[in-house]
Amino acid sequence: MIPFSADTIRAFTRKGAWGTTTVDDLFRGAVISARKRLAIVDPPDKAAMTGVDPMRLDWLQLDDKVDRLCARFMALGLVKDDIVAVQLPNCVELAVVYLAAARLGLIMSPFPIQYREHELRDLLGFVGARVMVTFGRIKGHDHVGMAVALQRDIATLAHVLAWGCAASPGTTLHSLDHLNDGTVDRAAVALRNRAAAIDANEVFTITWTSGTEARPKGVPKTHNHWMCAGIACAEAGGLADGQVLLNPFPMTHIGSLGGMFFPWLIKRGVLVQHQPFDLETFLQQIATERVAYTVAPPAVLNLLVQNEALRTQYDLSSLRSVGSGSAPLSPWMMRGLRDIYGIDVWNTFGSSEGCALFGSASDVPDPQARCEYLPRFGVAGITWSSWVAAMQETRLVDPATEEEITAVGKPGELRLRGPLVFSGYWKDEAQTNRAFDAQGWYRTGDTFEIAGEGPLPRYYRYLARTKDVVNRGGMKISPAEIETLIDGHPRVREAAVIGMPDKRLGEIVCAVVVLRDPNVPVTLEELVAYLREQKIAAYKLPERLVIIDALPRNPVGKVLKRDLRQGADHQSA
Repeated sequence: MIPFSADTIRAFTRKGAWGTTTVDDLFRGAVISARKRLAIVDPPDKAAMTGVDPMRLDWLQLDDKVDRLCARFMALGLVKDDIVAVQLPNCVELAVVYLAAARLGLIMSPFPIQYREHELRDLLGFVGARVMVTFGRIKGHDHVGMAVALQRDIATLAHVLAWGCAASPGTTLHSLDHLNDGTVDRAAVALRNRAAAIDANEVFTITWTSGTEARPKGVPKTHNHWMCAGIACAEAGGLADGQVLLNPFPMTHIGSLGGMFFPWLIKRGVLVQHQPFDLETFLQQIATERVAYTVAPPAVLNLLVQNEALRTQYDLSSLRSVGSGSAPLSPWMMRGLRDIYGIDVWNTFGSSEGCALFGSASDVPDPQARCEYLPRFGVAGITWSSWVAAMQETRLVDPATEEEITAVGKPGELRLRGPLVFSGYWKDEAQTNRAFDAQGWYRTGDTFEIAGEGPLPRYYRYLARTKDVVNRGGMKISPAEIETLIDGHPRVREAAVIGMPDKRLGEIVCAVVVLRDPNVPVTLEELVAYLREQKIAAYKLPERLVIIDALPRNPVGKVLKRDLRQGADHQSA
């Protein structure tokens, strides 16, 4: 299934962005060169979460498990372009399913382990999944029972495969616990791989948008898309061949697939899996596995600076680089990680629909600037060391007039065009048409401004999701700017800023905060006084304060601001 026109493929191939290497080609190359070198490690709490013992596999062992799952898929009659739905936590098995699908030309559609019947019934039927792969139980929930029950409503769902459960004779439930029993016909698998004649421009995954604004939308990505993302992230993180990577983000989303899984394959390193997120386990894995690179949300990185006890409790000396994004980065956090641990944090902006901007230490050496700014990739006359900079085009547009913005400090929507951008949403022409403008640029829905000095300023500064901008009496306020400042308050663990309806001004600023210590509160007056010390404009100061135990997040860690808006009327401080 090739989603792009022949002209588009030729253009990006000539540009050097797309090639002929498939995911299976990449994996086979790693197996041939690394062989008995350690390849992948399960999370230490896997048994408690799933009832299945953790594993440590070298590349040859991983290849054997991939072939065995391929043989099982073939025995069930799966053919090229069939959809494999998967609901697994980060573990060895999840990597095996991805790699087996790549070998046979199947299309992966991963779902967060938090999804239940309501979300899955709709999406499994919509995508047309042929099989569902899972564990018998995950964190106490009967995932197999749920999947089998869903089969009654989903005509295409022919089989359920699971580790940690018994097969049911006469049913379509198959146990994968004995996948290693007996021999496997590797020649038959190789023959099927050759017959599939997989093209690097074919769809490999259908992932799902995070659903922060509406129901999730299916995002098809090709082998070439993922290759581009992996190269860009490996480069931005300064990864070397064979390094150890710790993966704490669910492997259902671009942040983990593009930021961890594919850099691991490209660099032939060691992928250490982690889920659900637990700070102590995460830090212990860094120390024990001698992790060199990981990704983490800003809230976790803030804790590493805020909590002095962590500095002596865990040996983080192996960690050289961390990727972060999805929320604003704080200058005090960036400085702290550099000064305390010697760790460089690189900043990224992207979405399921397309990676975009990578603020690496090589392109933006100053940590504070790297926190605040992202490079203006793909703008004529501005050069960067990043490979992706020459491939991706970006611009700012006034969404009201569709005029391009070139002036410093004027907010506009970021638009993207290039080989990392998807072709359109799965079976949704209306949403696809809304996602692209008349010139074929993808509308990110994110507000930036141009920043920097000189006749051709080099940076973008993130302001907010276009729908998240607070409009106070006609004055547009960036939640990200205020959130970053509030995060520095000594009694605040993390914060989110939303607009609340106001009869006079239209909207006012509401700060929603999580305290470091629930027994040591902060008042609105104290918070405003702190922000005044930061010398910000008075119209940006919060006029409401809500204190909650934790910010609501979706499965990939993004704050659900719609939930905050709905709950803010019922809580105040």
